[in-house]
Amino acid sequence: MSTKLPIFLFIFIFSQFLTQAQINVAPTTATKESLAIQYYEQKDFEKANVYFEELYNNNPNVWFSSYYKSLIAAKDFGKAEKIAKKQIKFNKNDASYYVYLGNIYNLISDKKKEKEAYEKAIKELIPVQPFISNLAQAFMDLKLYDYAIEVYNKGKKTTPEYPYFYERAEVYKLKGDITAMVNEYLDAIDFRDSELYMAQNNLQNSLGYDDENGGLRNPILKQELQKRIQAKPDKTVFAEFLIFILKQQKEFDAAFTQSKALDKRNKEDGRRIYELAKICVSNKAWEPAIRCYQYLIDKSSSPYSEPASIEILSVEYELVIEKPQPTQQELIAVEQKLEAASNKYKGSFMQTFVVKNLATLKAYYLNKPQEAIDLLDEVVLNQSLKPVDKADYKILQGDIYLLIGQIWDASLLYSQVEKDFKYEPIGHEAKFKNAKLSFYAGDFKWAKTQCDVLKGATTKLIANDALDLSLIITDAIGVDTNDIPLKLFASAELMILQHRYNDAIQRMDSINLLFNNNTLGDDIFFKKAAIYEKLGNYSDAEKMYKNILEFYPTELYGDDAQFKLAELYEFRLKDKEKAKEAYEKIIENYPGSIFVVEARKRFRELRGDKINN
Repeated sequence: MSTKLPIFLFIFIFSQFLTQAQINVAPTTATKESLAIQYYEQKDFEKANVYFEELYNNNPNVWFSSYYKSLIAAKDFGKAEKIAKKQIKFNKNDASYYVYLGNIYNLISDKKKEKEAYEKAIKELIPVQPFISNLAQAFMDLKLYDYAIEVYNKGKKTTPEYPYFYERAEVYKLKGDITAMVNEYLDAIDFRDSELYMAQNNLQNSLGYDDENGGLRNPILKQELQKRIQAKPDKTVFAEFLIFILKQQKEFDAAFTQSKALDKRNKEDGRRIYELAKICVSNKAWEPAIRCYQYLIDKSSSPYSEPASIEILSVEYELVIEKPQPTQQELIAVEQKLEAASNKYKGSFMQTFVVKNLATLKAYYLNKPQEAIDLLDEVVLNQSLKPVDKADYKILQGDIYLLIGQIWDASLLYSQVEKDFKYEPIGHEAKFKNAKLSFYAGDFKWAKTQCDVLKGATTKLIANDALDLSLIITDAIGVDTNDIPLKLFASAELMILQHRYNDAIQRMDSINLLFNNNTLGDDIFFKKAAIYEKLGNYSDAEKMYKNILEFYPTELYGDDAQFKLAELYEFRLKDKEKAKEAYEKIIENYPGSIFVVEARKRFRELRGDKINN
């Protein structure tokens, strides 16, 4: 008879042996660590402390903090005190353990011992950066900010080459003492001019983005800066910082005053004023821009004096034509200045800087289209003119011919530019203008064909305009062969171009009266909004944009209307909150729009974020 065990019985006995062996093996260190953390997270502190105690005994410095927190949570203050004193005894260089000890006395309401522990920590502190930072952080963790400041003050005395401005600023921020925080950053700038950029960034982050007073809009910062400027007028870095803030807040008049003072004090060449003028122009702050340019003109020794004398004319031109209804006297005054500059620089490249505005003013605002065409003819014949500039003037000539109804003369000029610059942006612009001309004339098939070609134009704006016009034609005609509503709309667009605004509005209104099933509703609202804006009727313009957003939000002009509405609130109605809300809706509701990047930028500016100028 065989003495071998059956295989199934052998497996059973062996598995029982393994199970018993596993029961008898003690948990590994990794297991203890996991169990300690698990029990702690489950708030079963008694069980957690069993494992933390063993871990701490084996590696005190690594496990002290976790064991200490668990003992405090379990209210075992006696044992917590014991291990804190043990850490102090064996870590004489690290005074932060006194803070742990002081916290225990705070929890058991022994204020005397608590204070003694904290003071001992500061007294025993070895004033080198790692120990200073470690002790300060221990105080900050317990929200004992005044003690943290004391620590940094001791560090400042012993290491004057590193005064802890940024660290103390952070403590004051946590404490809620904004004035003290601001002054720490200003002290850093005072200590070393090169700290300006770092201080600006830290202030930007520290002050946050409160819409009324936050970010670098915080009035405390401006107030403290002005105090510094008065106390130390020769310390120009503070004036530089204030100018930075004023530009960010678009307080351009105040920025000009400060910039002018620096320019005079430092006997500068006017460059900072010229750069400020450019920023004013980009923000359409025409009045401050004029003041900047006039200062440079009066400063005849400046290399920016002559450029300023030309650029101020562009600003004065923009200032007048942006008015809803400029007076004849205002228009003539600008015309005379532009003509004087054109005659002064006749035949030179400087003339080209004024001719375009002068011709536009004559043709579109003073009813002198032939004078404008003659002026452009004269400039185009200038042999020193670059071909692309000549093409630009030809396009303007074509626009003026279209204005007076000479359609084929306009088309000829557009075609010349298109031929000479077939693959360049200005050539695409000319091609699109020819397509629009066909649209005005009612030749919708040809206009759409040209627009479809231009959808792939390298210039995004032209490509989008071409796509929009193509869609208008397709939507308006579609399967319906009745193109009369679109012909009426096209003729109204031409009237807008010719500044016949009332006629254009009547023509568009007639479309809805005669053809109540037309598909041009959003197009009509959009064009009427533009007219109302031009006439200064902002409430009606707002209504038109809102009509599009209510009735046609997903149609062609949905994102355009949202962006234009935001601009209307920001620049015309001066309602920052509504503008901010409108810009945000572009980002949220039209994420694929070409306006998203600009909308995000303007939203951030209105919110008070730091935007580099």
